[in-house]
Amino acid sequence: MERWTLVRPTEAHLEEVSAYRAAFLAAGDSMDGTGPLRRCENAAEWLRQIRCYEDPATVPEGLVQATQFLCLRESDGRVLGMIQVRHELNDYLAKYAGHIGYSVRPDERRKGVASWMLREVLPYCRSLGLTKVLITCRTDNEGSRRTILSNGGVYESTVYEPDDDEWLERYWISLPACVS
Repeated sequence: MERWTLVRPTEAHLEEVSAYRAAFLAAGDSMDGTGPLRRCENAAEWLRQIRCYEDPATVPEGLVQATQFLCLRESDGRVLGMIQVRHELNDYLAKYAGHIGYSVRPDERRKGVASWMLREVLPYCRSLGLTKVLITCRTDNEGSRRTILSNGGVYESTVYEPDDDEWLERYWISLPACVS
């Protein structure tokens, strides 16, 4: 059985991060939970930017403090997925994007990576003092819906996000005090 691990990105991961980005661009797919990766052609610039999100003193205007994780396959260090935890919600996140965003490399889907990443990051969310987290997915994303539901997500509502012309389902996951 494959073993996976969640890690914070470092310079050692930049080549894999570049390959991850290229896989999404080739597939024409969205890069949810990757911070500014889509617009960063240089992985080192992406790393610099996500490090700014970690420190409340350097978070870009209008954004919130966030922590980025990579899901690596232990056998070869391949980046299988990314998951980002936003420490609080601004207006946009509260309406459309939530506390957590994630994506799985297109050729590594349907292996349980997303469900595993979400389950593994929930104790971190609790350590931030969060008692529940909001997660959203497009109404046509059955895989993400199953991932959220398998981790205790409770449906709240469906909203329209006009900038991307998408309908999004909103789910809440409660974080009991024992999750740490």
